[in-house]
Amino acid sequence: MATVDLVMPKMGESIMEATILKWHKHPGDHVKMDETVLEIATDKVDTEVPSTTEGVIQEILYNVNDVVPVGTVIARIKTTVEETGLEQPQSPRQDKEEFVEEQESTEHASNLKTASRETFSPTANGNGRFYSPLVLNIAASEGVSMSELENIPGTGNEGRVTKKDILQYVSQRKTGGWKSHQRARKDVAVIEQSDERGGNRDTALTTYTGNVEIIEMDRMRKLIAEHMVRSKQTSAHVTSFTEADVSNIVMWREKIKNEFEKREGTKITFTPLFIEAVVRCIKKFPLINSSVEGDRIIVKKDINIGMATALPNGNLIVPIIKNADQLNLVGLTRQVNNLADNARNGRLRADDTQGGTFTLTNVGTFGSLMGTPIINQPQVAVLAVGAIKKRPVVVETPHGDSIAIRHMMYLSLSYDHRIIDGSLGATFLTSVANELENFNANRDI
Repeated sequence: MATVDLVMPKMGESIMEATILKWHKHPGDHVKMDETVLEIATDKVDTEVPSTTEGVIQEILYNVNDVVPVGTVIARIKTTVEETGLEQPQSPRQDKEEFVEEQESTEHASNLKTASRETFSPTANGNGRFYSPLVLNIAASEGVSMSELENIPGTGNEGRVTKKDILQYVSQRKTGGWKSHQRARKDVAVIEQSDERGGNRDTALTTYTGNVEIIEMDRMRKLIAEHMVRSKQTSAHVTSFTEADVSNIVMWREKIKNEFEKREGTKITFTPLFIEAVVRCIKKFPLINSSVEGDRIIVKKDINIGMATALPNGNLIVPIIKNADQLNLVGLTRQVNNLADNARNGRLRADDTQGGTFTLTNVGTFGSLMGTPIINQPQVAVLAVGAIKKRPVVVETPHGDSIAIRHMMYLSLSYDHRIIDGSLGATFLTSVANELENFNANRDI
């Protein structure tokens, strides 16, 4: 019999690791080709991993909630196919895990943010205890001091601390089992300041008054928070505002929506109409459809529009309409509805959230008149459209001005002031508003 390794698949260009959510198969279970073996989650989307062969699950190498780098062997499947080559001796699982840690550390070092300024030894501490580079990188990113690291029981060969050990320690510490290094140092600093001022050393660092509830962020909320903060730290955000008379769009949609749904089998919303206008304007101002890498501006020839979509749990995800400039209104409508439905029902693929070049968010869906959206990195602009409201406005005609009830909508564009000047940002925004106002109310479906 042959043994086939099941590896963590690469789910996208920028995705280097995934979290195991659930194992559908266990050691001893039979699995067919392409049958789901486990569910995984990345910072973009949750997905299923199918079997690459038919056979029996021989071994599962990682547990639920383990974070596993792409390309890593996560399970072994014994098939009925005879091996043609010599079987290589296998090392114990713990030694293999340590070997994987050492091999992966170089790849992941650049992805882990250093949260501690302490200097970690790449091989051993003063007591001669060995730590792999990956364990040290995880410790640094999570603020685990060397003194804490020395007290973590190791399950590896000769008592080494494995990746599983350090991640388990970090998880337990977050639930209150241990104080973090930063918190401990802050405790000392507060106590010292309190002593200098004649205060009480036993004063608690953090106190909560009144009736409070403490909620731990879920995985997606943590990723969203990190992404938003990183965007603010990366881009020089500027937001411009304008308003548009979208009466023609409202009346046209109201006139054709029943016929459209009957003919195409899907409902038409305002979102594909907004995307259609955005695409036309991006073609006029291609710098809006770009990204920044160091001192270089990368202008994207493909127009891939991301649309912010609310999930049932309140989080947001941004599925991508690829090559939106090559779709007509019917095609855009189908893409918008399919992606929104898949997002709400957990059926998005990792590729559905990759490669966006510009983002549209409809804050009007939640009743907001306008917003100041945060740029979705590495893009340089994001457009927010507000709620459509009837208002009395001055209408200019060749025969004079008049006051009329019109459907009005605010638009706001946040853009990266490093490369998008105020004149370009405002001109692009005005162009989108003009496209919406000049919509042909007599157009065919």
